[in-house]
Amino acid sequence: MLIRLLAALFLSLMLSLPAAAQQDQPETDPDAEVTEPTSSVSVDPVARDEEIEARIQDILEATGWFAPARVEVTDGIVFLDGQARSDEHKTWARSLAANTEGVVAVVNRITVEQQANWSFAPALEEIRNVAIRTTTALPLILLAIIVLPLAWWLSALVARLLRRWLLGGMDSPLLRDITARILALPIFLIGLYVVLQVAGLTRIAFSLLGGAGVLGIVVGFAFRDIAENFLASLLLSIRRPFRAGDFIEVTGQQGSVQSMNTRSTVLLSPEGNHIQIPNATIFKSTIVNYSAAPFRRDMIDVGVGYDASVARTQEIIMEMLEGHEAVTREPSPMVLVDSLGASTVNIRAYFWVDARNFSVLKVKSAILRQVKRVLTEEGISMPDDAREVIFPQGVPLIRLGGAAGETAKALASRDLRESSDEVFGAEPPLSEAEGNLSNEQAEVETAVAQAEMPDTDEDLLADKSG
Repeated sequence: MLIRLLAALFLSLMLSLPAAAQQDQPETDPDAEVTEPTSSVSVDPVARDEEIEARIQDILEATGWFAPARVEVTDGIVFLDGQARSDEHKTWARSLAANTEGVVAVVNRITVEQQANWSFAPALEEIRNVAIRTTTALPLILLAIIVLPLAWWLSALVARLLRRWLLGGMDSPLLRDITARILALPIFLIGLYVVLQVAGLTRIAFSLLGGAGVLGIVVGFAFRDIAENFLASLLLSIRRPFRAGDFIEVTGQQGSVQSMNTRSTVLLSPEGNHIQIPNATIFKSTIVNYSAAPFRRDMIDVGVGYDASVARTQEIIMEMLEGHEAVTREPSPMVLVDSLGASTVNIRAYFWVDARNFSVLKVKSAILRQVKRVLTEEGISMPDDAREVIFPQGVPLIRLGGAAGETAKALASRDLRESSDEVFGAEPPLSEAEGNLSNEQAEVETAVAQAEMPDTDEDLLADKSG
């Protein structure tokens, strides 16, 4: 009996010590560092639920981190309720309960109190740090302002000298410009490296270059058409299938070449219209350059009656072509029988024209007019296509035989020629409508010289060697 009484007194003394210690403990700092309990909290070898609850309750209240803090223990299971100031405090309370001797499980129902921070101290501190870093970097900024423009100017100067003195033999202005810029690029890179080296950002620069390479691939896919047209313009500048002023045909469009930039080529059509064709389309299409050779071949078709002498007709047309001022002697013209029609023998005449000095359209018009004149003067018929004409009542015919028939035929032919000359006059070698047979493309370019060009980019066909 005495032993039990002493044990009860000892237990009461032990339970009263934490309360006294709590009263004597100074006020805690709510911002103190939160750490895990270092060891298990021992209550008693056979701790009861009430004892565990009282012990954990006292510790939570002693920290001052929880308001309020409620602890319930049932069959060794600890239920924690209340509010904590942060997630770290909530986690610490659970670890405390889990490390308490005799605890089977912990149910942490503590909520975190969200407090608004109206303090501008962090923002002001960050502004102060930025100001300090900016002041420290001012010498580097001044160095970059001096070195980078100087390096850029030196690079441009070297590129200009290379274009003028070393690369002047290149026919392609675009290729000459790109080569000069590539050769002068190391000068600017040296200046950039000096600035980065002084600033201690060399590794960052290499990382940015690697990222720029990946970004370049992505941008290349996104702007594939632009890159394709640029490469096509470079290849066209190297191959030079045409020059400024050449009359070409591509993708069904005809016109004289006005300019070529990194995106498209501008043609001036005979109607005076500006036609822009993407360079990639031109590079992949068939190009017909009518100005590449000085001479162009054209042809005319003439149908004469079956009663006419074909050989004589060929001689007449050949003599007329050889005597025309716009038709070349070498290559010489040809007059060939093309086909036998329903009512005519079809003759095709081929001739060559100096397209640089004469208009092919005007020359063809003049030749057709003069062929009609010489064949009419020689009495060679040029009948229309055969047609079937029905006379229900019949047509009376009068036949003249022998010399009378030949005389009537000759008189009819003479009367036709004389009446034609009286009405229309003798056929001149050149008509007023045809003018002087000069190339009309120069007139078209003069007429549209004041038109606003839709694309004002740099002309890659212009010579920039100076």
